[in-house]
Amino acid sequence: MKRKKRIAILTGGGDCPGINAVIRAITKKAILEYDMQIIGIKDGYEGLIHNKYRTLSYDDVSGIITLGGTILGTSKKANPFQYAVENGGQLKFEDRSHDVLKNIEALEIDCLVCIGGDGTLWITNRLYQEGVPVIGVPKTIDNDIRGTDITFGFDSAVAIATEGIDRIHTTAQSHHRIMFVEVMGHKAGWIALHSGIAGGGDVILIPEIPYQIDKIVQYIHQRRKRGRRFSIIVVAEGAKPVGGEVVIQKIVKESSDPIRLGGISLVLGEQLEKIISLETRAVVMGHLQRGGSPTPFDRVLATRLGSKAVDLMIEKSYGKMVSVQGDRLGDFPLSRVAEGPRLIPEDHELVTSAREIGVSFGV
Repeated sequence: MKRKKRIAILTGGGDCPGINAVIRAITKKAILEYDMQIIGIKDGYEGLIHNKYRTLSYDDVSGIITLGGTILGTSKKANPFQYAVENGGQLKFEDRSHDVLKNIEALEIDCLVCIGGDGTLWITNRLYQEGVPVIGVPKTIDNDIRGTDITFGFDSAVAIATEGIDRIHTTAQSHHRIMFVEVMGHKAGWIALHSGIAGGGDVILIPEIPYQIDKIVQYIHQRRKRGRRFSIIVVAEGAKPVGGEVVIQKIVKESSDPIRLGGISLVLGEQLEKIISLETRAVVMGHLQRGGSPTPFDRVLATRLGSKAVDLMIEKSYGKMVSVQGDRLGDFPLSRVAEGPRLIPEDHELVTSAREIGVSFGV
């Protein structure tokens, strides 16, 4: 009897709303349309290294479209090409890709679907170069993956950040304060830009446009002259001053991407208080942006991406990432995804529109 095709699904990197909707779409379509067997890899690449997995049935994925996070678990540290191992109190990195290849072969996987951001998809591309048939699905709240116009998780994160900004407005007005809302965005400021505009932020600071503190001070003074006794500053965690550096919260040594940012709003708030006679407060949105149920937009987008991933598998169009190109779905080579993040051009339409309605970018 002919063996059923077996596909494996892996979710890597930071969690975000909509992952379960992708898992659901892939599993249901692969089973209903093509009678495939589905393997769920546990905890991202950690599961491929240590052979941790579960089978996924149609019933296993029913009802999970509304759930945040990932039913398979994930890891931001398990890079099989640079895997952290403690030996004699010393941390070192090993190449464990041979274990991954061995486990993929033992599971008789016909295609590996990797749902993740730029780091996860970089590893996916490396596995493809090693001969593994792979398909990538773009996942990140940061919306910064090269080759796709939008990623699922982004709309949900923007909605949460915007709600936070909305709630800050009333207390800022009541106390005549400068209020900071710090959102995620290591190298790209898409969340800050979209939520800042949607929430009526007065100043938006993003990694792509280094700020000058004297320009922010000048802008706040101008607002005060117009009778505006408060200001809302939306800042991405990766924002930095001209000629300066990002604010690092901590270093995670066992991670292949060890830098964790955070706290720019607190640092900048202290600096402003020394210059102007206004009290500042900061709210760091942090992992609130990653949690909770996905928005309807993200549920629909994730479903479309999952369905398209199955199409690419059937076509044996491996080494590709499902991408959004305008209103349509397409594919994009993983080798080009690995070239680096999709950043905001300084002349981007949204940046221009924000400036035209009086928003400052600190320059």
